[in-house]
Amino acid sequence: MKTPFLFVVTGHTELGDTGKQTGFHFEELSTPYYILRDAGHEVVFASPAGGEVKPDPGSLKPRGENVPSVERFLDDAQAMDALKNTQPTKAVKADDVSGIYLPGGHGTMWDLPQDAALAKLIGALDEARKPVAAVCHGPAGLVAAKRSDGEPLVKGRRVNSFTDAEERKVELTDVVPFLLETRLRELGAEFEHAGLFEAHVTRDGNLITGQNPASAKRLGEAIRGALASAAAQQAAE
Repeated sequence: MKTPFLFVVTGHTELGDTGKQTGFHFEELSTPYYILRDAGHEVVFASPAGGEVKPDPGSLKPRGENVPSVERFLDDAQAMDALKNTQPTKAVKADDVSGIYLPGGHGTMWDLPQDAALAKLIGALDEARKPVAAVCHGPAGLVAAKRSDGEPLVKGRRVNSFTDAEERKVELTDVVPFLLETRLRELGAEFEHAGLFEAHVTRDGNLITGQNPASAKRLGEAIRGALASAAAQQAAE
């Protein structure tokens, strides 16, 4: 029986002091979800506090106007129910999952960096060379993660995320608690990026990061490939 793959989703819904709502970005969750599910992988959900998680309203359009994976997810009663009952990250053990993926959405900027259990879990999964993936603002969950030697997990590694230029373009630089690209660079990451809102995925060993919503499909495919490689290597041992 295959070990399930873990999605850790933000449960934060307040966009700073703006009075607006945020949450997870739907396409960044649904597109990799079905890429993995259609390849035969079970996907389980967790969040920092557990319980229900909600999408950023800005990532949803009226029914029939969303990308296919979002429409499929909205029609998938089992998947939608899973988002109402996520387990807390502190309940997840690295041995129980085949890897981790952090979808974006601005909500991640508030709760993922503060989740000590998530940071510890990511460190353990990275140590085990299991896929550690994140897209857009999802890499906010990497900033507190450390390697076994105490150094930042991203130090000296090629990563990307929603860029500072993209944050300026959406006029939220003064709303988010920190600028993600800047923070990753401060931690010693070798930051890569494409142009504004262009698809870009960076892979450095088992660490896979994507820049923005346009990168979700390519990132999901990269996770699928990493899991296939891991399975092939395990079978050969």
